[in-house]
Order: sequence, then C-alpha cells, then structure tokens
Amino acid sequence: MAIQTNAGSQSTARASVMPDSKLHQFFLQQLQDVYWAEKKLVKTLPKLSDAATSPRLKQAFNDHLEQTINHVTRLENIFRLLGEEPRALKCPAMSGIIEEGSDIIDETDDGSAQRDVGLIFAAQKAEHYEIATYGGLVTLARTMGHDDVAELLDQTLAEEKMTDNLLTKIAEEDANVKASTEKYDN
Repeated sequence: MAIQTNAGSQSTARASVMPDSKLHQFFLQQLQDVYWAEKKLVKTLPKLSDAATSPRLKQAFNDHLEQTINHVTRLENIFRLLGEEPRALKCPAMSGIIEEGSDIIDETDDGSAQRDVGLIFAAQKAEHYEIATYGGLVTLARTMGHDDVAELLDQTLAEEKMTDNLLTKIAEEDANVKASTEKYDN
C-alpha cells in the first residue's frame, strides 16, 4: 500500500473507503485478532516471568506486562474511535506461539539459562507477530483516513519494537552466553 504524495489523490482514495467496505471489515478482524492476542499475553507474561531464571529477563517480562495491559486499553479506545464494541477474535498464530512457550517451560530445566534462551525465542516470536500485525494495521488505518487510530497503533508498534530489541540484548549479553556453558545431560 503505497502512500500517495498528491494530497488530492490521497483524500480521494480515503473517501472511497467506507465502513461497510471489505477493507474496513478486514481491518476490524485484524484488530479483533490482535486484541485477543494482547489479552492472552496479559495472562501469559506472568508465567514467563515466573519461569525465567535471569532477573533481567524476569524484569523485562514484568515491564512488558504493564505495556501489554496498556495495549489492551489502547485497542479498546481504538474500537470506540471506530464506533465499534471491543471484541476479541481468537488468534491462531498467537495461540500457537503461546503453546510453544509452554512447551519450552515443560521441556527445559528449571533455573537453566537454556530455558531463558527458549523463553526469549518464544517471546520474540510473539513480538515479531505483533510487529507485523501492528505495522499492517497502521498502514491500513492511514489508507482509510483514520489518522488518530494510526497514531495510537504506531505507539504500540514502537513499544513492541523496543521490547524485541531489549530481548535481543538480554539474549546476546546474558542468556546465550550462559547457556553455551551449560553441559548437556542425555
């Protein structure tokens, strides 16, 4: 979806996107999908924090929980701006990522850096899904002329990118190094 440089053309394109259009309906479905994902993460992040070994990783999960609670509230505000009731639609992608995170907890040793590496992997898969989703939603909101909504979605996108960068830093500076020295027991 290219952004047009001619302001007149852009407003014409925006005017043609109606609330009953297929694009608008797709946009709402994607909002419902990410709303479900964010609400599920509010329940999941405390489990990841409890399972983490590194105090730094525990803190990152706890901090992201607070952000995620704000993401849920922000999405609820977005629904209201669009004249819609907030409604969650199960997100199969996030459901699978969360299940994978549970498997990592079950299949790694408590207190191991290997578990932290696995938790970071699972968390970054969730972040990357959210980054892709929010990036697409920002573009669609702008296309439809919902600049206020695009601004709110862009705030969340920036926070998801910051969390992803923090997880990479924790992996590179701590978890990966420690896990590389743990002995594998058959």
